[in-house]
Amino acid sequence: MLYHVRMDVRVPHDVDPARFERLKAEEKARAEALQRAGTWRYLWRVAGQYANVSIFDVEDHDELHSILSTLPLFPFMAIEVTPLARHPSAIG
Repeated sequence: MLYHVRMDVRVPHDVDPARFERLKAEEKARAEALQRAGTWRYLWRVAGQYANVSIFDVEDHDELHSILSTLPLFPFMAIEVTPLARHPSAIG
């Protein structure tokens, strides 16, 4: 099942900079692993914002939630999820 996911990162100003740098490195490694596994199909940065738009390919809502909640920056994210269905006019 495909999902369009927008993640906006909102880090509080009082977060320790060293901790935040560590979390960003862990986030990058997790995102790369999920992409290699084919779960995180596409990842785009939203220009001018600390945000991304992604396409996930997972079994169901529960699997998506499980994956998103394991992201190191999850506590700092506002996440919007849209389940996707094939459009009848799509040729691809």
